[in-house]
Amino acid sequence: MLRFQTAGESHGEGLIALLSGLPAGLPVDFAYVNRELQRRMGGYGRGGRMKIESDTAHFLSGVRLGKTIGSPIAILIENRDWKNWQDALSVEERPEALAKFKPLSSPRPGHADLAGALKYNFPEARYVLERASARETAARVALGAMAKLFLKAFEIAVASHTVAIGSARISEEPVRFEEVLALRDREEILLNCVDPEAEARMKAEVDAATEARDTVGGIFEVIARGVPPGLGSCAQWDERLDAALAQALMSIQAVKAVEVGRGVENATRRGSEVHDEIGYDALRRRFTRKSNRAGGLEGGISNGEDVVVRGYLKPISTLRRPLESVDFATRATVRAAYERSDVCVVPAAGVIGEAMVALVLARAFLEKFGGDSMDETRRNFDHYLEQLRRY
Repeated sequence: MLRFQTAGESHGEGLIALLSGLPAGLPVDFAYVNRELQRRMGGYGRGGRMKIESDTAHFLSGVRLGKTIGSPIAILIENRDWKNWQDALSVEERPEALAKFKPLSSPRPGHADLAGALKYNFPEARYVLERASARETAARVALGAMAKLFLKAFEIAVASHTVAIGSARISEEPVRFEEVLALRDREEILLNCVDPEAEARMKAEVDAATEARDTVGGIFEVIARGVPPGLGSCAQWDERLDAALAQALMSIQAVKAVEVGRGVENATRRGSEVHDEIGYDALRRRFTRKSNRAGGLEGGISNGEDVVVRGYLKPISTLRRPLESVDFATRATVRAAYERSDVCVVPAAGVIGEAMVALVLARAFLEKFGGDSMDETRRNFDHYLEQLRRY
């Protein structure tokens, strides 16, 4: 079973990423892992924190001489901003640390501040902010990079692109996966859109929000190519692959809706316009589809087409022009707290979405094919492909 967890706070000493269940013998491309971390930090509309950090994955365990060894993988990502917070967020209780503590006294609408403070019985929301912050996703991206390296060994690729920012969006025609992959080679990430004209309109949306001291959300799409049919199950509700993917994307900070394939549009159409007709390619000995409105998933099981999911991202809840709130101590009406923040994080959310999709697919892949070593997993997978060819 592939399992992962993260630990650490936004302004703490660092983030810890833990991953267990990867087979032994997977070569680790360290430069690739760090490139994924850099991709998360980029994009037009990012805030000042990204000018401070330079995320790098420091492998503590689970990898030796460049390959996984089957034991749990632990990765440390240091927070450079820690030097500015090491007294205010000291682990030990010290008088000088208490004097420098920085409470968050007025919760931000749309953030976890108030709900978290009520849940944990905190008098203010500093500790809630520290863990609820999307800074945590740097650890997920590092783990997702490991999952991508595993999937790549079986010719499965995962990539993302921006569909919309604010009211600016690309056309609803399916994009070519090769175009989405090509976005990785850009020197400047900008807004990670395959359509230059649409990207210019998206940039204008970010500029307008910046000028208004506001924030703007949008939609990202993650595509996985090469996923074999048969991952996931229709046997139990919690074994359905589409359900696992939906949960994974919904777990990303600020994501408020998830779409599989063209699920939103499909809900307004008749069945004859929605379902993907089936054919058969005798030469390649595989079933085919004329379209992929189902997003590569039917009955909770992958069907061999591209897996396509979208995350709908609300605008970031920390505003330079704060909304109305209440002071924790006095209950008086005040303006919400302001913490250094971004204007738009849609491209970064896409990278995080890739990581989560890759982790879910890698787990489903290992649940089906198993293997304590890459050689064993490869044998099992190859035998399954031969079974499909004989079907």
